[in-house]
Amino acid sequence: MADLKNLSSMPGAIAAFRFGDDGQLVDSVISKETAIDQDTLDLLGHLCIANMAIAAMQARGWEGMSDLTGFYPVNGFTFVGLDWSAVARDRQAVVLENEQADYDAAFKALGE
Repeated sequence: MADLKNLSSMPGAIAAFRFGDDGQLVDSVISKETAIDQDTLDLLGHLCIANMAIAAMQARGWEGMSDLTGFYPVNGFTFVGLDWSAVARDRQAVVLENEQADYDAAFKALGE
């Protein structure tokens, strides 16, 4: 798993957090100058679990009904909002300000 302090120091990062299999917040690092709080990260953890489950269902269905492969297993999820986004992988995530977000770098950092 990636180190939360390293994740939170990425350009544009305002928080990094871990969540359990049920989505519940386990640990977090939040920058001082942000409106993000523990309750928001807990909600985001649940959102990531729910969306990963939906994406896995869709990927398995698509592969089962077509000749295309490579969609399953689903390894991550990105939620893009109006001002900030959350990139999740392996029960951890980083929240980024959209203006500075590098989604590929965040996904890669989460896998280290």
